[in-house]
Parts: sequence; C-alpha cells; structure tokens
Amino acid sequence: MNISIYTVKPKLPNALKPLEEMARNLWLSWNFDAVQLFIRLDYESWLKSQQSPVRTLGMVSQERLTRVAQDDSYLAALNAVYSRFQKYKKGETWYRGGKKDVVAYFSMEYGMDVSLPIYSGGLGILSGDHMKTSSDMGLPLVGVGLLYRQGYFTQVLNADGFQQESYPENDWYNMPVERKTGKDGEPLKISVDMAGRQACAQIWEVKVGRSSLYLLDTNIEENAPDIRNITAALYGGDKETRIQQEILLGIGGIRALRALGINPAAAHMNEGHAAFLGLERIREIMSEKGFSFREAMEAVWPTSIFTTHTPVPAGNERFDAGLLEKYFRKWTEILGISWKEFLSLGRERPDDEHENFCMTVLALKLAAYANGVARLHGEVSRNMWKNLWPGLPLDEVPIGHVTNGVHPRTWVSSPMTDLLDRYFGPHFEDEPTDLSIWNRMDRISDEELWRTHERRRERLVAFARERIRSHLKRTGAVERRMQQAEDALSPYILTLAFARRFATYKRGNLLLRDPDRLLRLLKDNERPIQLIFAGKAHPMDMPGKELIREIIHFAEKNDVTSRIVFIENYDMAVAHYLTSGADVWLNTPRRPMEASGTSGMKAAMNGVLNCSILDGWWDEAYNPEVGWAIGQGEQYEDNQLQDDIESKALYDLLERDIVPLFYQRGRDNLPREWIKRMKVCMREIGQSMSSHRMLMDYSNMFYFPALKNYRRIIKDDYAESRALAAYMAKLRDAWNSIHIVSIESNAKPVMQRGDALTVNAKIELAGLSPGEVLVELYHGSVSNQSMEIRNARRTEMKAMNQDGNLWIYQVRIECADTGCQGHTVRILPKHEALVHPYRTGLVKWA
Repeated sequence: MNISIYTVKPKLPNALKPLEEMARNLWLSWNFDAVQLFIRLDYESWLKSQQSPVRTLGMVSQERLTRVAQDDSYLAALNAVYSRFQKYKKGETWYRGGKKDVVAYFSMEYGMDVSLPIYSGGLGILSGDHMKTSSDMGLPLVGVGLLYRQGYFTQVLNADGFQQESYPENDWYNMPVERKTGKDGEPLKISVDMAGRQACAQIWEVKVGRSSLYLLDTNIEENAPDIRNITAALYGGDKETRIQQEILLGIGGIRALRALGINPAAAHMNEGHAAFLGLERIREIMSEKGFSFREAMEAVWPTSIFTTHTPVPAGNERFDAGLLEKYFRKWTEILGISWKEFLSLGRERPDDEHENFCMTVLALKLAAYANGVARLHGEVSRNMWKNLWPGLPLDEVPIGHVTNGVHPRTWVSSPMTDLLDRYFGPHFEDEPTDLSIWNRMDRISDEELWRTHERRRERLVAFARERIRSHLKRTGAVERRMQQAEDALSPYILTLAFARRFATYKRGNLLLRDPDRLLRLLKDNERPIQLIFAGKAHPMDMPGKELIREIIHFAEKNDVTSRIVFIENYDMAVAHYLTSGADVWLNTPRRPMEASGTSGMKAAMNGVLNCSILDGWWDEAYNPEVGWAIGQGEQYEDNQLQDDIESKALYDLLERDIVPLFYQRGRDNLPREWIKRMKVCMREIGQSMSSHRMLMDYSNMFYFPALKNYRRIIKDDYAESRALAAYMAKLRDAWNSIHIVSIESNAKPVMQRGDALTVNAKIELAGLSPGEVLVELYHGSVSNQSMEIRNARRTEMKAMNQDGNLWIYQVRIECADTGCQGHTVRILPKHEALVHPYRTGLVKWA
C-alpha cells in the first residue's frame, strides 16, 4: 500500500499562539497555572487527551478556539502565564558560567509528565526531576535517552485482582517532542553498528524549561523490522534487545550529540545502562589524536561520572561473553586491545573466564567519580564493589553518595504551592536553590495548613472512587458492587498510602500479617484507618503480582473494601493524588534493599508524615519530629523472623502513636500536635531532600570538577592524558617489585597524649622516583577483636634520603587519641593528573 505521510497541526488564532509554545515545553508540568489554561480551553478535550496539552490543542474545535481567542478574561490569564514563562527562560540562574562544554546526562528512562510516558518508576522520575532542576539552575547539562514507541505497560487488574498488561502505542506527533532536522530540512540521523548491521536512529528533542532532552528512535523505514523494534518498549524484549538498547543509548547517544553540534565534555551515566558511552568517547579520542587505548582512557576517566542505583548484585545488568562477542568483537580492533582485555573491563575478576560482563563494573572502571543515591546506599555500594579495589579499606573505596531529591514545584500540590507562595514570597519560585526559605513554615497558621491538607484528602478520595467505578465497570461488576464504589474510603479518617513497585522485598503485604490487629484498626468506630495501595509488578514477576492479588482478596474476604483500596495503573497522575492527599506514607522494604526511594520525599513536602523502615533516604532523614521509624535499622538473615518482628512494630506504632496523635483534637477539631509535625516535616525535608540540593551536590562534587578536568586536558592537546598513561604503565611495570622493607619508630609500650611519634620506613621503589608514589602513615585506634585500624588517619611521609637502593621515608605525628593505637605504612600512585589515587590493584601495604 502506497501511503503519503504528512503532519497536520492545529490552526491557532494569533492571540492563542503562546499555547503551542508552552504545550511543547515541559515547564508547564511544574506550573499548574499553565496547565489550567488547557483545562479551561476545553475540559472534555483535556480529559480525552489523557492530560496532554499538545493533543488537547488538536482536539479542540476551530469554533471553540475562535471563541476563546475573543475572551478577554482567558487572554489576560494566558498573557500572565506566558509572561512568567518568558521571564523564567531569560532570568538569572544559580549557574552563570559558560555553556560551550556540557555535561551529558544519560538515562534509560525519564518521567517528567503524564503526557510523555517513557518511564517505568523511580529511576525515570528521578531523571525527570534531574532535568527540571537543571533547568531551574541553568546548568550546562543536556539529557540523552531513548524514545519508546510503547513506553512502559498500562496495568489492568481483572475481576480476580490479577495484574494484566497492555501496551498502548505512543503518538509522537501529539506529544511534547520535536524531531530534529539538519540544514537540509531532513530528519537528523545517526547510525550504530549492531552485530554487522547498521541501526539508524532519528533524534527527537524534548524542551524542559531552559534545558533539552534528546531521545533516539529506531522506528524508521531504513531499518529492518527487528532493528526498528529496538526502541519498541522500555525494558521490553530479551537480553539481546537489552544490549541493543544499551548500545544505542551509550554509543548512539554520544554520536547524536555530535550530530547536533553539542560537545559532551563530561558524561554522567545514571545507572550502568549507558556505560558503553565510555568506549565511544575513547574511540573518538583514539581516532582524532592517534592515541592508544590507555592514553584515550586516561582522558575519558577524569570527565566521567557514574551513579549506581542498585543495592543488590543481581540487579546489575550482565551479559554473557557469547552475546557480547556478537556485538563487540570488532571493537577490539578499533580499540587496539585483545578480546580478553575487553572482557576484563566488565569483570570484577579479570582472569575469570566464566564471569559475565557487568555494565556496572564497566562504568566504575571508566569513571573517576562514582556515587550511590543515599548515605546508606553509598555504604552498601562500597561493600558490594570493594573487590574492584583489592586491599583498599572499605571506607576508601571510591564510591561516595549524593542522596536523591525531588523537584518541589512538580510534587507539592497546587493548593499547597499556592499556600507556600503566599507565605514564602516570590523568593521561593525565583531562587529555588535558597533552601533556607523553608524555615518560613512557622509563618503558616495551623488552620490554613490543615484546611489545605484536608482538601487534598477529599480530592484523593474522589479520585479513588472514580478509579474504582471505572475498574468495576470494565470488569462487569453487578450494580451492588458499583454502589460500593460510592462508599469506598472516607475523606475524614486517617489515610495511609503504600504506593511503589510491587516487588517482594518491598513487602506490600506486611500490614496484612496479623489480620485481627489490622481489622480492629480498620473497623474501629471512633478512630478508624483506611489504606490505599497502588503499584505495578514487573510483567514477569509472578510473586509481585500475587502480592497485589492478596491485598484485593483480603479486602473482599473480610468485607473491608470500603477501607482497603487498590488503585490500578500507578503513574505520575496517581502519585500526585496520593503523595498530597494521604496522611501517612508507608514504606516497608527489607533493609538495605531500598537504594533511596523518593516517593516518601514527595509526600513529606506535602506535609504527609512517613512511617518507614530505616532504609534508603529515610535512614538519614528520620528524626522523631518528622515521622516514625519501624525498628532501629536492624538487618536479619531470617526473612520470616524479620517480617514477624517488623509487622508487630508497625502495628504498635499505629495503635500507640500514629492513630492517637491523629485523632487528638481540641475544641476547634484541629490535631495541633499532628500539624506541628507536618510543619517540621515540610521544613526539614523541603531543605534536605530538594532536588536543588541534590543538583548542587552533583555540580560541586562532580560536574564542575569534571568540566575543569576537561578544560585542563584539552588545553595542551591531551598531553596530560598521554603523560598519565605513560606514568600508569611505568607504575604497573614496577609495581610487583616495589615493597616496604622495614618500619621503625620511637613508639614505646605506653605513650602519653601529646608525645611525638616519629616513624621511618625503608622502601624499595624499583626505579621510580619518590615523587611518583604516595607513601602514607596509616594510623588510628586498633580493634581488640579484629586487630584492624579503625577511624584511620592518613599522613603523608616524606622521602628524607637514600640508603643504597632504598629510600628512607619519615613522618612525625602527635599522639592525640588515648587507648590502643597502631600504625602501618602503605604506598599508592601519585600523579598531578589523578582525580584520586585509588586505582584498581594499586595499593601496597607493609
């Protein structure tokens, strides 16, 4: 069939032209007054469009557009919002430097708005907030991802409560994306080798305020059907599809930026999916400069950032050697290394031929900067990947942490934002990096805060009832069941929400463990509670699906369907209602399997109090004034025992603390103590868990240093990288011959605080000069149990003189701490171009 294809756009009157520009910029996703313009334009079209501004414009009749264009009230509102939009784009920002060289931020998914469904859960929502915050701060950052034809699945529950999936097709021509074209007006395209075949991809742009996100799409005519399907679905297909997607994201993403004329001076890999980009950046430098692989790698390493989100080894992407060989055997010729060397880049144990290739290991080896996404997750990550740095103390493994955050103006409800704007002033919107503004929470009266929250709970209940009616109608429920939807939930009683991915370790059924205690709480005539659940299980996760079914069956079996509700198809729209309308946000993962979690942060900024296991972000944010902790951070080997203990602790909290506090009212019927906690919660979490704090951390710790490294490296045409590679080669050749011959000190069995301790070490440097190694005294308190040095201090030793082939190093320190103390000596690499001295396999102890 010969089909002519063209694009039809809505014909807007001149007075309404600003609507089209704003519809195609996701700035409106965190500015509700802009969204209201589209709702007001035609409410029915807005609902049918599934809250898509672009599609709404195409659905409104020309007659209606003409009429609205003559409505002075509407035009006044439009002009006011558009003026704010223009002011935002042109206004001063936190970052005021140049933008010639950018940080390229790579993520497999982005959750920015319901109108762009290319996300599955927390990773995507975080990436979306990252992009929005970068826009607020004016950072030199662009996003890179994939444009999925189907995105993630739509969840549908059958009459038995079993999850089923559907995969609706996305219509890019009615979504906030724009295909990029070249100077000839034709779509801009790049190509990537896929096991001997070329995969072509076109590039789409999503405007996010001041920032841009670029998405690659292989669904074009030049490609064979299987190649076109690479971007068919997020996390769809088999292992081969996954490696194809990750090749396209990493290698194709760098090429797309080059085609757009953008220089990715630094690269941030948000999870290991994009780690192949490091190979492409190395290939580029080798091709342009004639460098060896090691020389080019030393230029890429200081400009690469990697964030890991996975707290368990099984969650990290791995490919077997056979699949990797199919797609990367040619790369050994391109990079000038052996196949064994290539495989070693993704192996913890380079000589283990049976170990699969791990994308996280590749990212860690190619990036100078690495971090987990919460303080506890940083500790977990250092322990998980410590074998990459054998001999290095756990606290020195070079994986830090930047705790995740959420974008306040996206996630704080519109009524609550209006309230905050009134009391915080224009500074709250204009300077979002001034987090001290949250200290003004005490200016808000208890009455206003509580009324605002109650209205959000009412909206949540109304929304939930509508979703229940829709579900019952679709599953053919009888009239009696349809009537029950009208009685589901109450807008006046204590509401707990549990909303997240339904995986077994998140324990969505923990509150069901003692049915009698739960039913007493639900059916209490004077102080009842109600529970709202939401979340998707992975399509292949049958135990996760059974958890959902168990909750629904529990409610029906015990006749508490008016008190326990499951809202299907958890997405950003559902999340907005839940995080602003619940009273308590419940989170029950098995510690330490929650890397961070951000839904509780969103709830907290709306004044919703958290009740959670001390895991992820809550482990560092919790204090008794902002919510409740289930347990004290214990970890168990016996899952059944853990579930018993922690479910009882949860029931105790509800019965003794949470329920009584909520229903403790004065004559004015206000829960004053509860409201007091709401204010403290909003003040504390608003400052500590804002995505603006997160991006300031990333900028100061990683982005700015990486960009500075890049400018220094290119200043002398990469001579520094070549010198560093030569140094590292020389060091590795000599390493086995370097050793600490002896250590002497003036230490006595008993020393006094303040005494001077002098330590001398004789060291064989195997032909290296003293300036080429870092010799340190490693000293501190000694554990009686393990005979290890704890809370160690590191003091550099100086080369004093030479004794034949040996160098004499010396240091003098003061005995500052009492108790059992000890010291030893170690050797590390030392070069001015090293971001840090912790390179794989290069630490030598006495």
